[in-house]
Amino acid sequence: MKTYLWIEDRKEKSSYIFWQTFMGQLCPEIVVESKKNNSELVKAVKALEDNENRYVIVFDNSFDNPQVVMEQKLLRKYARNRSNILLLDMICFEYILLEFKDLIEWIYATDDEFLTKRKNVIIAREKLVKTIQNGEVNYKNIREILEYNENVNRYNVEQLSAKILFDLTRNTGFEVSKSNIGECWIKSCCEWGQRMPDDICGLDASRLQLKEKMQHICKRTSLLVKFQNIGLEVVL
Repeated sequence: MKTYLWIEDRKEKSSYIFWQTFMGQLCPEIVVESKKNNSELVKAVKALEDNENRYVIVFDNSFDNPQVVMEQKLLRKYARNRSNILLLDMICFEYILLEFKDLIEWIYATDDEFLTKRKNVIIAREKLVKTIQNGEVNYKNIREILEYNENVNRYNVEQLSAKILFDLTRNTGFEVSKSNIGECWIKSCCEWGQRMPDDICGLDASRLQLKEKMQHICKRTSLLVKFQNIGLEVVL
């Protein structure tokens, strides 16, 4: 029996590259496949006739995006009573990295000036993650998030997570946008090809191998529990 991990993003997008790297290091037997977008992913699940292999479905659960909520309902409908279809419930991969407990310690050295210059976004990240982890959805009225971005009502939770992550990581080897994921997420320390002499991060002393990075991310986010909840074993 084979196991496939289906995601909604195209192969060149940062989400696909992250999942391909993550699964390649921790579950190399799992085949990562792109379905290009939400709608195509839902259609693929609906049309699936294979009952022999397992399919892990990574569908971004942006709970305040009406279109996503509608497609999420369809996805659950098509997966119902299908024991070989496993739904991985998560907001988006950017949120997974946001909730990573060592995020700030990885991307910034202890004396990095960004710790001061980006204080508002660091606090906004803390407040957003805490709110979501507490099971609350009304994050747009939180003072620290409004101080970070007064136009927060223009964003859904996936968009806000992506923006906060980008603002935290920009101009570092960990920079993440929809179209790009920094080399420091997907390579061992320190293989960043564009690193300058003064580009010092929080991993400068420890110099983790890529597999170690993925192990830390799995253990220090909600991913490990999410995998356990769907019966997917990850050997760490």
